[in-house]
Amino acid sequence: MGIVIETSIWEPSSSVFIFIFFSSFLLLSLFPFYLSKHAPTTKSSAFSDHPFSSSSPRFQLYFLLLYFLASVLEGLWSVYGEFELVYYGISKEDTVTFMLIGFGAALFVGSLLGLVSDLIGRKKTCLVFFILHLIVGILKMVAPSPSFWVANLCLSLATSIFSFSFETLAVVEHDKVDSKLGHRQDILNETFWLMTFFESASLIGSQVIGNWMVGGNLEKGIGSPSIAATLLAILGITCMSRHYDGTTKIMTFKDYRMSFSVYILGDRRIWLLACAQACLHFSIAVFWILWAPTLVADGREVFLGLIYPCLLGARMLGSTVFPWLINASLRTEDCLTCAFVVQALLLSIIAYDYEEIGVLVTQFSLYHACIGLILPLLARLRTMYVPNELRGGMISLSLAPANAAILFILMQRGYYRTIENSTMIVFAAVGLFMAAGCMYVLKREAFKGDMKEEPISTFKD
Repeated sequence: MGIVIETSIWEPSSSVFIFIFFSSFLLLSLFPFYLSKHAPTTKSSAFSDHPFSSSSPRFQLYFLLLYFLASVLEGLWSVYGEFELVYYGISKEDTVTFMLIGFGAALFVGSLLGLVSDLIGRKKTCLVFFILHLIVGILKMVAPSPSFWVANLCLSLATSIFSFSFETLAVVEHDKVDSKLGHRQDILNETFWLMTFFESASLIGSQVIGNWMVGGNLEKGIGSPSIAATLLAILGITCMSRHYDGTTKIMTFKDYRMSFSVYILGDRRIWLLACAQACLHFSIAVFWILWAPTLVADGREVFLGLIYPCLLGARMLGSTVFPWLINASLRTEDCLTCAFVVQALLLSIIAYDYEEIGVLVTQFSLYHACIGLILPLLARLRTMYVPNELRGGMISLSLAPANAAILFILMQRGYYRTIENSTMIVFAAVGLFMAAGCMYVLKREAFKGDMKEEPISTFKD
């Protein structure tokens, strides 16, 4: 008598998505009521009383739409990234080299792009971001067998620009009006968490667009996302060219070097902030490299296409918690310390305990909910400590240690097989504990001097 073994592919329940959607909706809809009851009357909020009465809310709306567009571009290439490499004959060994070149470009070139952005202007850097995506889109549309090495370099540099340029542009543009209106920090806080919310939503949207354009025939439709990326890149270039005059006052290289040495390299608080940013970036990179292998360990079958939006939905939910914490008068450093510790504990459990898939997905979702909270909190701290004119350079240089660490572990794991996946996750967990320690020390440093809510500016009119 034969035995039939039935196999099933695990996928999250539809109730998970309903829970994430309604939780985010409730947090957003109840926040104006909470604000009217508990917040000081001197504060303004995007939820309460500023329809388009000033140029700043108009810019905020326009900027978020532009950021949404850029985030869709960032996510569109990754929908069928690994399958596309296999389709065009890239071997597993070459895939490791492919990743090393990408992180190498981010380390040796991307780390300097923030400095260049501060010197040439944020508008031009954002234009370069869209131009790089346009080059990749045209290359994949025109070439029958596109050069993935060139595309990889362009996309790695575009991702490096994405990590700092839009945030810096938002802060500088808001400063032109909000510093005079007296509610600059409130508007920026709203922009920061909305950026995280929109980015997560747009990454889900890019998956929908990619699947829709490819359709049911992967072989014939594998190049279809390139068409969408090209059109979106052209739209982004058009928007950037039309709506910003780019007449920001820029420092000379000599003045910039002196200011960077004094305000960034000479400030211990910014070193702590940069270390926390690097640790977070490293842990996120390790997670996205290993999340799928962890889920499918021991031959388990998982519907990864449904888990991906679940994780991003959790990040959206985490970002909606940010305005509640800020208006509850909690210290930013305390919130970050708790969030980093929670993330580190989650990764520590994942590293040594291969549990059932449902438990793992729950831990992954909690990890991403913490990311959704941490990203706007770190941006808020940068606004408090980092001069606007030096912000891009500070962010890009803070990511250099993380990219170097990723290069090292990829080389050890990919070529020499001396590091296991669990060890990589442990390194990420240790980094998050270090980030929590940095936030604790930063809080103590804040009590030693006068912590200013307004950022330092190297320009005095």
